[in-house]
Amino acid sequence: MDPQRRAHYLSALGVEQWQPRAPVPVPVAAPAVSDEPGAQWLRLREEVAHCTRCPLHAGRTQGVLGVGDMHAGWMVIGEAPGAEEDRLGEPFVGRAGKLLDAMLKAIGLARGSGVYIANVLKSRPPNNRDPLPAEVAACRPYLARQIALIRPKLMLAVGRIAAQNLLGTDQSLSGLRGKVHAFGESGTPLIVTYHPAYLLRTPADKRKAWEDLKFARDLYQRLGAE
Repeated sequence: MDPQRRAHYLSALGVEQWQPRAPVPVPVAAPAVSDEPGAQWLRLREEVAHCTRCPLHAGRTQGVLGVGDMHAGWMVIGEAPGAEEDRLGEPFVGRAGKLLDAMLKAIGLARGSGVYIANVLKSRPPNNRDPLPAEVAACRPYLARQIALIRPKLMLAVGRIAAQNLLGTDQSLSGLRGKVHAFGESGTPLIVTYHPAYLLRTPADKRKAWEDLKFARDLYQRLGAE
């Protein structure tokens, strides 16, 4: 019996014809977001690049996340990007950057090897003014994630602004130098020294900075021994 006559016959008998149903779509789970450190760094870099958490994003060229060894034992943290950092997307470049590199070399470190360099702020303040509390608060989660990913053995705060914001104090830089501070809940040892830009303006204090660096180096060696 041809299909048409068969359909008419079954209909006359009151028998419903079976019709193939459309396939039921199988829900496909969204790909899981990787928690691998490499993926976390990529997400963090993208977030900083497109950040609008504070008004500074409107006047910057780009966000400056950081540079260096992501498995570093040392983490150097400054204040905020300057004009050259904003242009190049890397912290501590220009004359101050060269001096920082020389300071690191004096204690056996090199940019990109054994040390990670970052700033409290990821966007440049206009005219290199001091960061505002709201700007620091907006950027704090980015820095916290960097520190959590790197898990440094020792942190070096360069300059008064970085030191005060990291330690939550208004104590002067001279009062913070020469001591081992504990950073946050992790208690990571933190040493305070001068900012390279300040040392360029006040070269007489380079000797004091060298004492700070030796103090930090000796502490790091003791931490390694323990």
